[in-house]
Amino acid sequence: MKAVIAGGTGLIGRELTRLLEGRGHEIIILTRGNGEAGGSAKAVNWLQDGARPEKEIGYADAFVNLAGASINAGRWNARHRKEIYESRMRATEELLRIIAALPQKPKVLVNASAIGIYPPSLEKIYTEQSGDLPADFLGETVKDWENKAAKAETYGVRTAFMRFGIVLDKKEGALPLMVMPYKWYAGGTIGSGKQWVSWVHVADAARAVLFAVENEGIRGPVNVTAPNPVTMKEFGKTIGALLHRPHWLHVPSFALKWALGKKSSLVLEGQRAYPARLEEAGFVFRFPDLKSALEDLLKKGG
Repeated sequence: MKAVIAGGTGLIGRELTRLLEGRGHEIIILTRGNGEAGGSAKAVNWLQDGARPEKEIGYADAFVNLAGASINAGRWNARHRKEIYESRMRATEELLRIIAALPQKPKVLVNASAIGIYPPSLEKIYTEQSGDLPADFLGETVKDWENKAAKAETYGVRTAFMRFGIVLDKKEGALPLMVMPYKWYAGGTIGSGKQWVSWVHVADAARAVLFAVENEGIRGPVNVTAPNPVTMKEFGKTIGALLHRPHWLHVPSFALKWALGKKSSLVLEGQRAYPARLEEAGFVFRFPDLKSALEDLLKKGG
C-alpha cells in the first residue's frame, strides 16, 4: 500500500508512520519547507507557494489527514482560535485539491477529528450515532472540519472521521502534564473530578487509523477512545497508585479558568464517548483500560 500522511510528524503521525513502515508500506509525508520525513518515508513539500505535491505523489491508495495547529499550545485568544480553525480548513482544502488533481483517486481519506464535537455531559454516553452537537468553539471547528473533509466522497473516495479522545503518550500531549504534580507529591483532583476523560493510548490511536484505512466498511464518524472512560478523579488516583504517590491536593475550577482562560474547558469539561463503530467492526484495543495503558507508558519513563 502507498499512503500519504499530512501531519505525519505529529504525535499520532509518527506512531502511524512506524506502524506502516513495520508492515512494509510505502509512505509519503506532506511537509512544509525542507522537513525530514524520517525512516523510509519520503518527504514531499506542500502548503508552500508553487508546491504541487500531486506531481510527486502520482498515485496513492490512502490519504490520512492529521494536520492542524495544536489545541494545547497557548491560550485560546482570538489569534490562536483563528489558527486552530484555519489550519484545519486550509490543510483539508489542499488535500481535496490534490485528490481532484490526481488522475487515479485514492480509495480512502481518513481525516482527524475530535470528540469535542459532543457537548460536555456527566450523564450521556456518546456513540457515533449521537446527533446533538455543541455550539462552542471546538465543537463548531470539528463540525466544519468534518463537513469539509466529507467533500472527498464526491470524488468516490471513502471518508472516515477519526474522533480522537485524549491521546496518551509518555512524552507528549496531556499525560506528562498530568503526571508531573504526582512526581512532586502534589497530585490531586482537578475541578469537580466528576468530568469524564475519554482517553486512548497512542498505539491504539494509530492502529485505529490503519484499521479504518484497511476496512472498506468504515466511513463517517469513528470514536477513537478506549472502551473504558474514567472520571478525572479516577484518572488521577490511578496515576498516583502506579507512581506510589498521594492523591490529595485539589485544583479548583476557578484557578484553572484564571490560568488557562477558555482552554480550561479541555480539563474541566468532558464527554463520555464509546467506540461503538470500531468495536462493531472487530477492532481489538491493545490497551482497553486505563491501568494497563498507564502501566505501559509510565514504566517507560512517561
